[in-house]
Amino acid sequence: MSDTIDAVGIQGILKALPHRYPFLMVDKVININGEQSAIGIKNCTYNEPHFQGHFPDNPIMPGVLLLEGMAQTAGVLCVLASQHQNFKYVFFMTIDQAKFRRPVVPGDVVEFHMDMQKKRKNMWWYRGEARVGGEVAAEAILGAMMREG
Repeated sequence: MSDTIDAVGIQGILKALPHRYPFLMVDKVININGEQSAIGIKNCTYNEPHFQGHFPDNPIMPGVLLLEGMAQTAGVLCVLASQHQNFKYVFFMTIDQAKFRRPVVPGDVVEFHMDMQKKRKNMWWYRGEARVGGEVAAEAILGAMMREG
Protein backbone atom coordinates (compact mmCIF):
# COMPACT_ATOMS: atom_id res chain seq x y z
CA MET A 1 0.00 0.00 0.00
CA SER A 2 1.62 3.24 -1.07
CA ASP A 3 -1.36 5.59 -1.30
CA THR A 4 -1.89 8.37 1.17
CA ILE A 5 -5.14 8.12 3.17
CA ASP A 6 -6.42 11.12 5.09
CA ALA A 7 -7.74 9.25 8.13
CA VAL A 8 -9.14 6.06 9.61
CA GLY A 9 -11.86 6.62 12.18
CA ILE A 10 -12.89 4.41 15.05
CA GLN A 11 -14.93 2.03 12.86
CA GLY A 12 -11.91 1.39 10.63
CA ILE A 13 -9.68 0.86 13.68
CA LEU A 14 -12.18 -1.62 15.16
CA LYS A 15 -12.16 -3.49 11.84
CA ALA A 16 -8.34 -3.55 11.70
CA LEU A 17 -7.54 -4.40 15.35
CA PRO A 18 -9.03 -6.90 17.81
CA HIS A 19 -8.63 -4.48 20.76
CA ARG A 20 -11.73 -3.17 22.54
CA TYR A 21 -12.48 -1.00 25.55
CA PRO A 22 -10.75 -0.58 27.90
CA PHE A 23 -7.64 -1.62 25.97
CA LEU A 24 -8.14 0.25 22.69
CA MET A 25 -5.64 3.13 22.92
CA VAL A 26 -6.28 4.88 19.58
CA ASP A 27 -9.37 6.91 18.66
CA LYS A 28 -8.34 7.89 15.12
CA VAL A 29 -5.38 7.49 12.75
CA ILE A 30 -4.51 10.46 10.53
CA ASN A 31 -1.87 11.44 7.95
CA ILE A 32 -1.51 7.84 6.78
CA ASN A 33 1.25 7.42 4.22
CA GLY A 34 0.94 3.79 3.14
CA GLU A 35 2.83 1.57 5.57
CA GLN A 36 5.49 4.27 6.00
CA SER A 37 3.99 6.62 8.60
CA ALA A 38 0.90 7.85 10.38
CA ILE A 39 -0.29 9.66 13.48
CA GLY A 40 -2.62 7.96 15.94
CA ILE A 41 -4.79 10.17 18.16
CA LYS A 42 -5.80 9.32 21.74
CA ASN A 43 -8.07 11.63 23.73
CA CYS A 44 -7.34 11.02 27.42
CA THR A 45 -10.33 11.37 29.75
CA TYR A 46 -10.48 11.06 33.52
CA ASN A 47 -13.09 8.28 33.41
CA GLU A 48 -10.65 5.77 31.86
CA PRO A 49 -10.03 2.92 34.31
CA HIS A 50 -6.24 3.25 34.47
CA PHE A 51 -6.51 6.80 35.83
CA GLN A 52 -8.56 5.60 38.80
CA GLY A 53 -5.67 3.53 40.15
CA HIS A 54 -2.59 5.18 38.60
CA PHE A 55 -2.64 7.31 40.75
CA PRO A 56 -5.88 8.31 42.56
CA ASP A 57 -4.57 11.67 43.80
CA ASN A 58 -2.38 12.37 40.75
CA PRO A 59 -3.76 10.56 37.66
CA ILE A 60 -1.03 9.67 35.14
CA MET A 61 -1.38 7.44 32.08
CA PRO A 62 0.86 4.37 32.54
CA GLY A 63 3.87 4.41 30.24
CA VAL A 64 3.12 0.91 29.01
CA LEU A 65 -0.20 2.20 27.64
CA LEU A 66 1.64 4.89 25.69
CA LEU A 67 3.74 2.13 24.14
CA GLU A 68 0.56 0.18 23.42
CA GLY A 69 -0.94 3.22 21.67
CA MET A 70 2.17 3.43 19.48
CA ALA A 71 1.92 -0.29 18.71
CA GLN A 72 -1.77 -0.06 17.85
CA THR A 73 -1.14 2.88 15.50
CA ALA A 74 1.60 0.88 13.75
CA GLY A 75 -0.69 -2.17 13.76
CA VAL A 76 -3.34 -0.26 11.81
CA LEU A 77 -0.69 0.56 9.18
CA CYS A 78 0.41 -3.09 8.97
CA VAL A 79 -3.17 -4.35 8.60
CA LEU A 80 -4.03 -1.77 5.93
CA ALA A 81 -0.84 -2.60 4.02
CA SER A 82 -1.53 -6.37 4.19
CA GLN A 83 -5.20 -6.42 3.17
CA HIS A 84 -4.45 -8.18 -0.12
CA GLN A 85 -2.56 -10.98 1.68
CA ASN A 86 -3.78 -13.75 3.99
CA PHE A 87 -2.56 -11.97 7.13
CA LYS A 88 -5.26 -11.44 9.73
CA TYR A 89 -3.48 -10.77 13.03
CA VAL A 90 -0.74 -8.35 14.03
CA PHE A 91 1.38 -9.24 17.06
CA PHE A 92 3.65 -7.00 19.10
CA MET A 93 7.21 -8.47 18.97
CA THR A 94 9.74 -6.06 20.43
CA ILE A 95 10.18 -2.83 22.36
CA ASP A 96 13.60 -1.16 22.15
CA GLN A 97 15.04 2.12 23.37
CA ALA A 98 11.87 3.09 25.27
CA LYS A 99 12.13 6.41 27.08
CA PHE A 100 9.54 8.37 29.04
CA ARG A 101 9.90 12.15 29.02
CA ARG A 102 6.78 13.66 30.64
CA PRO A 103 3.54 12.47 32.24
CA VAL A 104 0.31 12.22 30.28
CA VAL A 105 -2.74 13.28 32.28
CA PRO A 106 -6.52 13.46 31.80
CA GLY A 107 -7.40 16.14 29.27
CA ASP A 108 -4.29 15.55 27.18
CA VAL A 109 -4.54 14.64 23.51
CA VAL A 110 -1.75 12.21 22.66
CA GLU A 111 -0.41 11.96 19.12
CA PHE A 112 1.38 8.70 18.32
CA HIS A 113 3.82 9.60 15.50
CA MET A 114 4.95 6.37 13.86
CA ASP A 115 7.61 6.03 11.14
CA MET A 116 8.63 2.72 9.57
CA GLN A 117 12.30 1.88 10.06
CA LYS A 118 12.40 -1.41 8.14
CA LYS A 119 10.31 -4.30 6.88
CA ARG A 120 11.18 -7.91 6.27
CA LYS A 121 8.56 -10.35 4.95
CA ASN A 122 5.74 -10.25 7.51
CA MET A 123 7.64 -8.15 10.09
CA TRP A 124 7.73 -4.38 10.55
CA TRP A 125 9.75 -2.08 12.82
CA TYR A 126 8.57 1.43 13.63
CA ARG A 127 10.06 4.32 15.54
CA GLY A 128 7.41 6.09 17.53
CA GLU A 129 6.90 9.15 19.64
CA ALA A 130 3.93 9.90 21.87
CA ARG A 131 3.54 13.69 21.82
CA VAL A 132 1.31 16.04 23.79
CA GLY A 133 1.11 19.59 22.49
CA GLY A 134 4.21 18.95 20.36
CA GLU A 135 6.24 17.83 23.39
CA VAL A 136 7.58 14.25 23.46
CA ALA A 137 6.05 12.24 26.31
CA ALA A 138 7.50 8.84 25.31
CA GLU A 139 9.48 7.27 22.49
CA ALA A 140 10.48 3.76 21.42
CA ILE A 141 11.27 1.44 18.54
CA LEU A 142 8.60 -1.24 18.18
CA GLY A 143 8.47 -4.46 16.18
CA ALA A 144 5.36 -6.24 14.92
CA MET A 145 4.62 -9.45 13.03
CA MET A 146 1.61 -10.28 10.86
CA ARG A 147 0.18 -13.80 11.03
CA GLU A 148 -2.41 -15.68 9.03
CA GLY A 149 -5.77 -16.21 10.67
